[in-house]
Amino acid sequence: MSRRSRYIYYLGVLFVLFAGGQSFVKVATDGPMLEAAIDFGLIGLPGLLLMYVGRWIAGTELEPELYPRIVLWCLGGIGVMFVFIVLRAIHPGVETPFSFGTRAIALFIGSIAGLGIGVHEARALARERELNQRNDALKRTQQALERRNRELDRTRADLQETNARLKESNEQLEQFAYAASHDLREPLRMISRYLELLEDRHADSLDDDAREFVAFAVDGAARMKGTIDGLLQYSRIETRGASFESVDLEAVLESVRTDLQVKIDETNAEISVDELPRVTGDESQLRQLFQNLLGNALEYAGDGPPRVRIWAERGDDEHVISVADDGIGIECEDRDRIFEMFCRLHSVDEQSGSGIGLAVCRRIVERHGGSIRVDSEPDEGSTFSVALPSSDPRSVPTASRSNG
Repeated sequence: MSRRSRYIYYLGVLFVLFAGGQSFVKVATDGPMLEAAIDFGLIGLPGLLLMYVGRWIAGTELEPELYPRIVLWCLGGIGVMFVFIVLRAIHPGVETPFSFGTRAIALFIGSIAGLGIGVHEARALARERELNQRNDALKRTQQALERRNRELDRTRADLQETNARLKESNEQLEQFAYAASHDLREPLRMISRYLELLEDRHADSLDDDAREFVAFAVDGAARMKGTIDGLLQYSRIETRGASFESVDLEAVLESVRTDLQVKIDETNAEISVDELPRVTGDESQLRQLFQNLLGNALEYAGDGPPRVRIWAERGDDEHVISVADDGIGIECEDRDRIFEMFCRLHSVDEQSGSGIGLAVCRRIVERHGGSIRVDSEPDEGSTFSVALPSSDPRSVPTASRSNG
């Protein structure tokens, strides 16, 4: 029980003591025991009620500073009844005065009424304070949210500005790569041409070392040409890509197989292609995508004839086209790195290539709003999976066609 709630408790004790004193005096003056008991009940009952409320109120949500108000309301109720009793007693027109019991009942009613009003007012004030506190908390929360929104707006504006600068920088880099690659092609073509002329016209006058050096130079020029062509392809993906249209991937794969037919015949490759869907995209870039993937499957086949399977699976809103081979495979730590520019997992002597092909593949897939990944184990082959948004609800059957 808190210190302030004791005010109510002590007021109840005062009532009980007064009731006990009144009853004792009546008994001591040979008054009837029944009247003494009634007086004690009429005066002591509100006292006991006040004592109970004094203990009960400490466990409620009412704040301690409101307890004195309840006490004042109790005293006010008693005071009102006391004034009423006094005014009635001194009124000349009243012939029958109140008995002590009637006066006690009046004071009892006044104290209980004051107690009820006091508790009700205290609860109303407590609810009002709670509402004010909640409103203040809501205002603070709203102010914090407004500050946070302003910060988010500033962050969004900064991010948009950064993205715009980054886009401009990327466009400038692409333009530079295109210009540099384009301008390098003609000098490189001249170098290759003169090396071929030197090898053709003066082969008899060259010793073995000189012929080897010329062969190295020709091979280096050829690799440089492949690198420049790859850079041109990479730089043209965004800036020089065609508008999207409905593309039949079956026709694309037929065209790719025609382009690679010499390599297919040389390696005695076996290629099976399941029925493929239509997608929305740049047909030329999709042809380049699957030509790079199929070309890699033939290039990294290992010792035996390549066996390649191409199929498609339908998802909720995308087609996943997979190109699987049984070649040399890829180490786990290299699976993400192979999509980076100029990444080579093997030396030039082991495998040819510029290290740009898979970077071009990823760039093409990203332009089409898709994704590309590889699943592979060393000596167990690789499966490249390309996810492209679907353009129509055409289902993907499982029928297969083979080319041995």
